[in-house]
Amino acid sequence: RACRDRSAGGASERGTLGTCLGIGRGAPATMDCNVFQFCKCLKLLGNVMILIVLGLVGLSYYPVIISVYGPELISASSSATKAVAFIVVLLFHVVAFLMLWSYFACILTDPGRVPEDFQPSGDLDGELQSANGMPEDKSDPRRPRFCRKCQKWKPERAHHCSICGRCVLRMDHHCVWVVNCVGEKNYKFFILFLLYTFFLCLICCFALLPFFMKFFSGRSDADKNPAGLAFSFMAFIFDLAFALSLFGFIVMHTRLISANCTTIEMFEKERIKPWPYDCGMRKNFEEVFGSNAFLWFLPVHSLGSSMCRSEERRRLRI
Repeated sequence: RACRDRSAGGASERGTLGTCLGIGRGAPATMDCNVFQFCKCLKLLGNVMILIVLGLVGLSYYPVIISVYGPELISASSSATKAVAFIVVLLFHVVAFLMLWSYFACILTDPGRVPEDFQPSGDLDGELQSANGMPEDKSDPRRPRFCRKCQKWKPERAHHCSICGRCVLRMDHHCVWVVNCVGEKNYKFFILFLLYTFFLCLICCFALLPFFMKFFSGRSDADKNPAGLAFSFMAFIFDLAFALSLFGFIVMHTRLISANCTTIEMFEKERIKPWPYDCGMRKNFEEVFGSNAFLWFLPVHSLGSSMCRSEERRRLRI
């Protein structure tokens, strides 16, 4: 009844719709209590996490480049040893550069902001009259949804981040390592950051493995440099642990990309058959990485890399 009376209390259409759903100003006061507000404390970790990432890169750089392969590249008598050292040094710098480029691109790119004037398309009055203000099929992820915190309608696949304090388009999760939400605009950069970090860890592990084999067999003079030995051992352990953990994340996100699904939607997808956003493996991949194969593994946006299909963007009007 309140929805039909547009002039009651002078409320705007947006406020009236939110009130009719029981999530506007007329909602009970207890609904304003959000236990996730304590997650905002994670913002304090912002610069600290960036320093930790840079410190971990430095921890690997010292033993691999400065302690082992750098000196071999300069002073080794064997041409084969120099060639191996050159390959290791080159691969380390290239992969580390791509990893840091992807990392800061993910940090500095807005994950996707909901337009201020967004309103769901279709007959809102008809939708509000069904099932107490919501569409009859509540399992459909394309249904109109209202954000209690932002007091605004949010597009399909958008979710509210309690840490950022706003809704994010096609939100995957909030990552403390990148000090940002992972969403529509920076998901590709996040995946590339995972991939290049994984490859960098593998390079360091394989590069340091012969060094440890010589040391434990007694054929190395590493005991003359105990500081370098300690750094090498810590770097090897850290890189091995990160490589194993990142491998699980990469496998999980590969499956999500192939199904055009996010981490948040992963549980919804198991209940909704067929998944409405699945366009086939190749099209799902191109929605993330774009259609230009030369730019797939560079942290830049390319043509066709929008994670919303044309008809989906038409509904969102973004």
